[in-house]
Amino acid sequence: MLSLRLRRISVCKTLPQNFFQFFSHQKTSDDRPHGFPPLAAKNLNSGVIEEEIGGIEQAMQLPEGLRRESMPRHVAVIMDGNSRWARQRGLLTPSGHEAGLRSMKEFIKLCLQWGIKVVTVFAFSIDNWTRPKEEVDIVMTLIENLLKSGMDDFIREGTRVSIIGDSSRVPESLQRTICEIQEMTRENSKFHFIMAISYSGTYDLVEACKSVAQKVRDGVIQVEEINESVVQHELETKCSEFPCPDLLIRTSGELRTSNFLLWQSAYSELFFAKALWPDFGKNDFVEALASYQQRQRRYGSRYA
Repeated sequence: MLSLRLRRISVCKTLPQNFFQFFSHQKTSDDRPHGFPPLAAKNLNSGVIEEEIGGIEQAMQLPEGLRRESMPRHVAVIMDGNSRWARQRGLLTPSGHEAGLRSMKEFIKLCLQWGIKVVTVFAFSIDNWTRPKEEVDIVMTLIENLLKSGMDDFIREGTRVSIIGDSSRVPESLQRTICEIQEMTRENSKFHFIMAISYSGTYDLVEACKSVAQKVRDGVIQVEEINESVVQHELETKCSEFPCPDLLIRTSGELRTSNFLLWQSAYSELFFAKALWPDFGKNDFVEALASYQQRQRRYGSRYA
């Protein structure tokens, strides 16, 4: 999750105007590089597979040791540690959020380049509404500016954007931005970026149960017809071709999933990274993917 322990200060409410153009090697407020290094240019002679996306060539070479046939289709991330990252450097918390956004953008860039189809990020938990209003307002502004500044690039790059969670609780301006970006990217299919805002796994399940109960009440289905497929179709992630994450990553050394995608992650492979989210870089991501590829996903059965 975006770490939300903010102090009451003014914060710049503008983010980079070009979302994907901002996928460059940035420096933190203390002028130290962090997270993902810039990716070197490759060519076809080095074994790189390249494809044209929105007029931009995207290198598809995987790091050494990773197998393309074993890459996860859907990766979910609990982005934790922004506030601790800032405190460790004597910075104000918004600097941690800004660094976290840069890491998220670089993370998405690598997912695009390595052929991962879906990424879901935990941006704001429904439980975070209990935090001070000043804190919540800053985070809502950052999210809204992020979506607005990236809209043209999402469309050009063939990325579909979906927002899951109780959007009725977010500011009206953010609600309008959510509706606009979801509608304008609905037909895109190269990559699916899902952002969980005002979301929790328990909320998701309760709302799904309500929807199923209403259908029973209306005579659409019978009680005997309710099964896992019926429930899953009512979950927030029904917007995705691959609703269940193959790999769920949590940063900052915490060993819990914090009410995120409870149903969907029933058989997800879990990876807990010690790095704080702004420091979670390419090598950390490769380590998570390598760990995932070493595991046997049996789904309750046995291999001979």
